[in-house]
Amino acid sequence: MSSISNLDEGLLRLARTRGHTPSAERAVARFSRLGEHAAVWLAIGVAGQALEPARRERWRRATRAVGGAYVANTAIKLSVRRRRPDLAGLPPLTGTPTGLGFPSAHSSTSFAAALAYSRLGLPAAPLYALAFSLALSRLYLGVHYPSDVLAGIALGTAVALRAA
Repeated sequence: MSSISNLDEGLLRLARTRGHTPSAERAVARFSRLGEHAAVWLAIGVAGQALEPARRERWRRATRAVGGAYVANTAIKLSVRRRRPDLAGLPPLTGTPTGLGFPSAHSSTSFAAALAYSRLGLPAAPLYALAFSLALSRLYLGVHYPSDVLAGIALGTAVALRAA
């Protein structure tokens, strides 16, 4: 096993064994669903287009950045085909749409949205706090390695920067 794999597994074990109670696990699993398929982030973009007709094109570009991050993430996931974590004695705490984990779509779409929407004038701190919390939820739930999450953050940021 490589040193990165060892670090990935060690950090994931730490995330899966600290701060866990049944009620916290249920709450984090529910919260994490906000990031499924980028639906909430895309809905924010569609709402922005409807509510601010004068800035509709800027909202479209920002929304396309989120969608683009999702598409890029899926393409990479299907190319790399890295399996999700399978830690002995620590099963995942939520279901996932696929068995593929690299990169984390929750992370990529959340960070694309945080950057794209903050550039439209939405408050950056809450956007990034939500994005970071969604990314960390994937570790807490045991469905991604830390490197999946970091790669997702980098991908989402890169897509949003390119879309700007």
